[in-house]
Amino acid sequence: MTSQFVPRDSGYHKKVTNSFQEQAVMKTVNASIVSVVPGETILEFPFQPSLTQQNGFIHAGIVSTVLDSACGYAAFSLMSEGAAVLSIEFKVNLLSPAKGDKFKAIGRVKKAGRNITVTEGELFSYTDGKEKLVATMTATMMAVY
Repeated sequence: MTSQFVPRDSGYHKKVTNSFQEQAVMKTVNASIVSVVPGETILEFPFQPSLTQQNGFIHAGIVSTVLDSACGYAAFSLMSEGAAVLSIEFKVNLLSPAKGDKFKAIGRVKKAGRNITVTEGELFSYTDGKEKLVATMTATMMAVY
């Protein structure tokens, strides 16, 4: 994929993947990075009964957590060397029960600034090869030095 964004740090890919590896919560949900390009990050995680709520769907907190990371790393990919990324707000729309064999979260930058970046995220479920949009996120991220 060709990105419309130019990263401020030529080592953005390594910076994102190294930071992701340090996130204990992403290990807990067994998430992995599928792709990182400037302004976009794609994460995946498998269905796990330990991540469900009482009806067997992936819990909204897990959905929000993974979308937050996808959006945060999309923003982080465009930040200057030496910056860290923090979420400062987000809104999640839960569109459908999060059920499936695996899930893919896509975080994309909508508007990148020097300190504040606005992102959007989508979480898809996959069952028998069929894709379904289950949640969206709008998030604002901040560069911290």
